[in-house]
Amino acid sequence: MANVMFESVRGYDIAPIEDVFFKDRKIFFVGQVDENSCDELIKELIYMESMDDTAPITLFINSCGGSVEAGLSVYDTIRLLKSPVRAVVTGIAASMGSIILLACDSDKRYMLPNSRIMIHDCSWGRNEMGGKKPHEIEEELKQLKKTNEKLVAIIAERTGKTADEIAELTKSDSYFSAEEAVEFGLASEIIDSQILGELIKKE
Repeated sequence: MANVMFESVRGYDIAPIEDVFFKDRKIFFVGQVDENSCDELIKELIYMESMDDTAPITLFINSCGGSVEAGLSVYDTIRLLKSPVRAVVTGIAASMGSIILLACDSDKRYMLPNSRIMIHDCSWGRNEMGGKKPHEIEEELKQLKKTNEKLVAIIAERTGKTADEIAELTKSDSYFSAEEAVEFGLASEIIDSQILGELIKKE
């Protein structure tokens, strides 16, 4: 973890660079979408909301996805915040990473020039089918279908597409370049030097 040296009333202090960004309402969500990472992200978001519910929060995303339940908890939290949350895809926002991106308003989703988004149907990821009775398997598949329909509905709503259009695309892994993501409605803009300057300036 990189450290930053800065001058204070005590002389020179050293702090982790993440802490410096955090004080300026900037969060980095990198890696797996799981219970622990999303719990930490939600705590950070709610803390920033409690400090100032009018100042923007900037969320930098580079995630290949993971748990649907964990990702939806972040999605719901962002949607409920009064603070405007801006997202920047720095590498990839795939699977549940894309759902977290879509929690932000349509004009607050940014892409670095070479970043990508991937959307697809949710997959089986809980436990093995072995030893389960037919009706138990049917129930598991029914719940999986319901979850998938929920994700399709979110993507459709947040992009302005129809559920049928999204359902067709998510049957397989659908990747979007930065340009394609903006055109499709997954993202709002590709970052240039001016936008970057606005996003990283101190609030």
